[in-house]
Order: sequence, then structure tokens, then C-alpha cells
Amino acid sequence: MKILKYIVVFGVATAFLSSCMMGPKFQKIEVETPQAYLGEHIGADSINLRWWEIFDDHVLDTLVVHSLKYNKDVLMAAKRIEQARAYYGMAKADMLPVFDISAGASRGNFMGAGNKMSAADNSFYVTPSLSWELDFWGKYRRLSESAQADLLASEYGMRTMQMSLISDVSTLYFELLDYKKRLEISRITVDLRKNSLEIIQMRFDEGIVPEIDVNQAEAQWAIAMAAIPSYERAVTQAQYALSVLVGENPRLLLEYTDLHDQALPIEIPTGLPSELLKRRPDIAQAEAQFKSQNAQIGAAIAARFPSISITGLFGVASNDLSTLTTGGMAWNAGASLLSPLFNFGKNKRRVEVEKAKAEESILNYENVVLYAFKEVEDALINITTYTEELKAREIHFTSTSNAAKLSALRYDKGVTSYLEVLENERSAFEAELKLTEINQELLNSYVSLYKSLGGGWLSSEEEQAYQEEQTK
Repeated sequence: MKILKYIVVFGVATAFLSSCMMGPKFQKIEVETPQAYLGEHIGADSINLRWWEIFDDHVLDTLVVHSLKYNKDVLMAAKRIEQARAYYGMAKADMLPVFDISAGASRGNFMGAGNKMSAADNSFYVTPSLSWELDFWGKYRRLSESAQADLLASEYGMRTMQMSLISDVSTLYFELLDYKKRLEISRITVDLRKNSLEIIQMRFDEGIVPEIDVNQAEAQWAIAMAAIPSYERAVTQAQYALSVLVGENPRLLLEYTDLHDQALPIEIPTGLPSELLKRRPDIAQAEAQFKSQNAQIGAAIAARFPSISITGLFGVASNDLSTLTTGGMAWNAGASLLSPLFNFGKNKRRVEVEKAKAEESILNYENVVLYAFKEVEDALINITTYTEELKAREIHFTSTSNAAKLSALRYDKGVTSYLEVLENERSAFEAELKLTEINQELLNSYVSLYKSLGGGWLSSEEEQAYQEEQTK
């Protein structure tokens, strides 16, 4: 037992005193960041944790909160975190001794080699054992470092999933409101054109207008009628898609608001471009993935060196079960060294593979950063241009609507042809549809901006801090 104790002490001392770890140390990736964003914006230094609340829509808020709790992709991401945490625990366990125990009992009169005893004999034994591969080259420490980075990457991956989910729910919700508005416009237009068609039909029956006026009025009525099933289909499919995002079977929403009642943010909280590297969970995830792969290089290098193991075996044996615990103890202790001698460069190539993977991870990180800046710039220019376009579309709709009314009066007085009326009604119908579409695009540009800036992180600590800030 003393010898076994000495071996254990020696192993602990070796593990702690040895600072030898193979492979490169992790260093943060340095990337160049612009001094400011190109798009016009108001620079602010904070991102609203619950940024979707700026739209002041309780239906949207309910959908987002429900999706974060029941969406299947988010639930799967949570399970991946549990898997990563378990793998990390397994990797840490590899650095510790392994204790096993074996026991057995037998009875017989056969001793082997054809020898037979005159009487049956009993045999009992209990044998605890210890085995420990010393992490002299840091292989298991590197694997533990890699597993820890994988755990961190999985947690950031879930945050990325949450951020995308909030964005998808918000975007789809505003598209649904847009389709609902267009469907409403189409139905109103159908009713108006049906009334016009009936009036023109009566005038034709009395010989006041030519048949071509009836044909043209009927054609415009049919165009508006055809838009109704198209938008009904879009509305239904959007609602079904929203149901899936919130983790439910496809169903129709019982409540929703009007698209034009949505509040637009007054400020655009972009902050400095360098802050994006801290805000975006997908950037942090890419960095963690590189850290994991960097540690794998050290593990691969350590695999090329000898592995040192210590073992210990002690136990008792007896022919009588009652004296099993009172008999003398047998023990055995030793150490072994196993080293790769000649494997045709396999371990060397494994190191090269891990280095290439690490270089790929660096490129992936840089690519994620580049696309992050691009997404912010795209969202900023979209907000600026859609805001300007919305103003122009409002003027366009007002003008075409007034022109359609004036043309109808001119036609009733016989001043103009029905062709002018049809053209102005068509323009007004299209202008109103385009107005609601641009309004939806502008709302979703704000959604894209908050997503690209990394808004919507929902860790328990940040949620608590946010709640405390709201109660001040």
C-alpha cells in the first residue's frame, strides 16, 4: 500500500510540476475594423435587450417570447449545449486516475493440466486497481481546453439561434401584416370596381356609353378579384410559418395589429464598429471554434511523444469466504511507457491536418466579421433609402387617389373617356399596394439592423440586469 501511495504522489507531483504543453498558445485573432459605419446613423452606445418592444406591439412580443421558449431549433440548440458540457466533463476526467475493482468466486476440483483434486475447493478474490496516464505532454489538457471551447461555442451558437429566431419572427410578422393590408386594399378595390361596373353596365343598357367601357371596367374588376386569392394564400402561409417558428402546429392567428400602427424607432443605436466584435454571438462563436481547433493541434503533437502510465494492483484472496477480509493483502505496482515508433508519418500528417483546420477556422472568423459589417451597412442604407422612398410613395398614393376621383367626376360629366378613369384607378391601386409594401420593408430594415448589431442576447444575467434597469 505504501508503494502504491508513493506512485500516486509521484503522479500528482509530475502532473502539477510539469509545464510542458505541446502546440501553440491561443491568441485572439486581430482583425481590422472601420472607424465608423458608412451608412447615415445616429451613434448610440447601447442595444436594447428586448429591442422588438420598440414597435409597441403586444402580439409581436407574445410571439417572440413564445418562440424563445418552444421553438424546436432553440430546444435542439439547448440539447447541444448539454452534449458539449458532458463532453467537457469527459475530457477533464481523462486527466484523472481510473479506479476499477474486480471480484470473483469459483468452486471445483480441477486444477488444470489434467490434474484433479480429491475434494472440491473454493476460491474467492477482490482486486481493486488503479491506472493513470500522466499528462506529461499536455495532451489531455489540450483536449480539455478544446472541449471547453466547444462548450462556449455551443452557448454562443444558441445565442445566435435566439437572435436569428427573434429576427425571423419579427420579419415574418410584419410580412403577415403587409399581406393582410394588401388583402384589405384588394377587397375594398373589388367592391369599388364592382359598383363602377354595375353603373357602367346600366349606362350601356340605356345606350349612353359604348360596350368597350363595360369591357374595360370588367377587366379592371377581374384584376382586383385575382389579387384577393393571391394575398389570401400569402396570409395563410405566413401564419402557418409563424406557428412553426413558435413551436406549434400550423394555425391561424386570432389577433394582429394594423401595419400602419407600428411605431418606428427614433434613434438607430449603432455605436462603434469595433463594438460589433463583442456584441455579435456568431463572431464570438467563430472565435471559440478557432480556440477549440488550436488546442487540437497541441493534442495531435502530444500524440507523437511517448505516453507514461502508472498502474497499481492490490487485493486479497482466500479459499474461505469468512477469512477473505482477514487474510494477507497482495499488491503490485508499476509503470509503463508506450511510444509511437514507426507509423509511416501518420501522426505527423495528423498534426498537419489540425493546423490546416485551425487556419480554416481563422479564415472563417474573418469571413464572419466581414459579413457582420456588411449586414450592418446594408441595414443602415436600407433604413435611409426606404425612409426616403416611403415619403415619395405617400405622395404618389395621395396624388393617384385624387387623380382617380377627379377622373371619375370628369367621366360622369362627359369630359373625358373611361380609359383615363381606368388608368388612374389602376395607378392608385398599385400605389397603395406599393406603399404598404415599402412600409413593411422599412420595418424589417430596423429588424435587420438590430439583428446585425447583435441585439437580443438573452442570457439569464443580462435578462436580470435588464429587468433591474427597467425598474429604476
